[in-house]
Amino acid sequence: MHPDVYQLVSPVLAILLLILLITRLRFHPFLALILSAGFLGIVSGVSPVDTVKSFQKGFGGILSSVGLVVGLGSMLGGLLLESGGADKIANAFVGMGSRRWIPTTICAAALLIGLPHLFDVSFVMLVPLAFVIARRTNNYILRIGVPLAAGLYVSHGLLPPHPSPTLAMAAYHADAGKTIFYGFLIAVPMAIISGPLFTSFIMRWFPASGGFGEDAAPAANPVTESDGRRLPSLPLVLVAVLLPPGLMMLRTFGRDLFDKHSPLHTWLEFVGDPIVSLLIAVLFAIYALGIRSGFSLTQIQKLLGKSLGPAAGVILILGAGGGLKEMLVATHVSDLIAHWAVTWQINPLILGWAIAALIRVAIGSATVATVTAAGIVAPLAAADPNVSLELLVLATSSGGLMLSHLNDSGFWLFKEYFKLSVSETLKSWTLLVSLQSLIGLAGVLILNALIH
Repeated sequence: MHPDVYQLVSPVLAILLLILLITRLRFHPFLALILSAGFLGIVSGVSPVDTVKSFQKGFGGILSSVGLVVGLGSMLGGLLLESGGADKIANAFVGMGSRRWIPTTICAAALLIGLPHLFDVSFVMLVPLAFVIARRTNNYILRIGVPLAAGLYVSHGLLPPHPSPTLAMAAYHADAGKTIFYGFLIAVPMAIISGPLFTSFIMRWFPASGGFGEDAAPAANPVTESDGRRLPSLPLVLVAVLLPPGLMMLRTFGRDLFDKHSPLHTWLEFVGDPIVSLLIAVLFAIYALGIRSGFSLTQIQKLLGKSLGPAAGVILILGAGGGLKEMLVATHVSDLIAHWAVTWQINPLILGWAIAALIRVAIGSATVATVTAAGIVAPLAAADPNVSLELLVLATSSGGLMLSHLNDSGFWLFKEYFKLSVSETLKSWTLLVSLQSLIGLAGVLILNALIH
């Protein structure tokens, strides 16, 4: 076998091993990524010692930025949810219009609420509120639940500090401010189409699905004034949520207004860094959403510790994905992939989306799909000066949303909370996320055409 062909076969075998370990042998993705990276190094001729060193280098390199961003984002999300800030946003948006506009307003609220926190946690925390709103407004639960999930999943798929876009941003060395700006340009139409419009379309298949949430509703445990704490004001909640993306975009679009050696330019670069902007937001939220609402410092400390629990597994998966990416560099597979792709003139945006989509369908995890695809496509970003790194981030993470089905925890989460059959979940949840993935790709290609 020609050496170049063998080098291309080895990463394919490593990905197949990754899929086998996760889907058939039920390995945790963290362990599966470690074993797949090690397999790639060994079969490519790297010594066992160098294989371990390369993996450690990639693991540490990714977590030096991504781990901090995901951790701080989880803390901010925990404060938002536990203080009642999420309820405040949802209730304010729901009260903005008539009953007919509720799917739109709940989707918009979920898009904001989902910015700083992991999808699964936000979904579980907000589902009781969805049932309350359904009963209060005499709506079928899916008319509230589908746009709620749509708004949360748009943030999950496109906007840092969520794991998938954050990992892709680090792998491609993309600008955070531009990524968020382009992400919002795509997120708004994606939320409108996959939220209220899609909900209206599928409700013909669910004439009475879930009733009004009377029997199936999970126990709601909203924060109220009677808890001995006061709810934070809506302006403070919105400032806490929008502070990180605002500071990052301010750095991106304001850095050219000042001389590079001026103090203002230095401070702009500092506060607009993703880690620093999230840290500022967390400190602000500790005061505005925590102390002002009546939480003691001990309670805040426990709350922040609790919020990091769900992020721990995700951070380890991201680190292992960084190790797999570094293994592609150490085995020189990345150079060969870049040469091969340039020769065949494959659009890196479409390639990144397609690889992430295929892996997502196979193993069910959007995070692992994005991690693996970013490692494969990263050398193309370095080899092609014309590709927009920020759009490549969004293309890859959009691919990771594709066709969630029975091998994805989100599928079962949606099914069980809304008491649907497998068939009904495929017609609602699976169609929803697949539509979002396709809209994400279309949005990326349209923006790319406009930019160039």
